[in-house]
Amino acid sequence: MTKAHLIEKVAEKATTLSRRDAEKVVNCIFDSIRDSLKRGEKTEIRGFGSFRLRLRRTKDGRNPKTGETVAVPEKRMPFFKAGKEIKELLNSNE
Repeated sequence: MTKAHLIEKVAEKATTLSRRDAEKVVNCIFDSIRDSLKRGEKTEIRGFGSFRLRLRRTKDGRNPKTGETVAVPEKRMPFFKAGKEIKELLNSNE
């Protein structure tokens, strides 16, 4: 599903919202999650999952072209953990 599909679904479900208003709602949600991660905070959406940062430590990598060892600096990576309801939905034997 793309962002455009998600906007269409919101516009269909919330009949009082125009497509433009639905787009504002979806963008606001994504912007809020992004800004929260940028501040190093965790965002939890009950029944769906949580977004947080994980720190990847410094490591030694290898240049595949030359075989030379290269230092890869530490970096923060976004991480999504699915909520209990989604896990159960995906693993139900129906």
